[in-house]
Amino acid sequence: MNEQVPHPMTPQDCLVAIMVAISASDENIRTAELVKIETAVNMLPVFADYDIDRVKRISQTVFDLFEQEEGLDALFGLIRNNLPERLNETAYALACDVAAADGKLAESELRLLEEIRYELDIDRLHAAAIERGARARHTT
Repeated sequence: MNEQVPHPMTPQDCLVAIMVAISASDENIRTAELVKIETAVNMLPVFADYDIDRVKRISQTVFDLFEQEEGLDALFGLIRNNLPERLNETAYALACDVAAADGKLAESELRLLEEIRYELDIDRLHAAAIERGARARHTT
């Protein structure tokens, strides 16, 4: 299978890919998570000029990568190559929001969040603050 994305990934594609990855990490994409992704893409300034139709293509790319043995490494490679460093904390915040959207964190989601923190080089204190904010926003 061709591992190249047909079009280069935009920074926004990377953010979508991270949100889809965290949602798919427990092999059960919940409605609350999909709504969170859609709301982020529709409302956040970083997505102002983003073509919403790309969400489906980026989602399929993530699913295809997850079927491969080194798929997660390939995904992080794409993100490292296409996500500007200034958006690393944004990416982590979006991942935390999607993970928290359904009110529970699966072990697989926690592991992937840890990998995202590592791959995006998120400072531990900043990560704790981002996680705390996500928890506060999603408490019922």
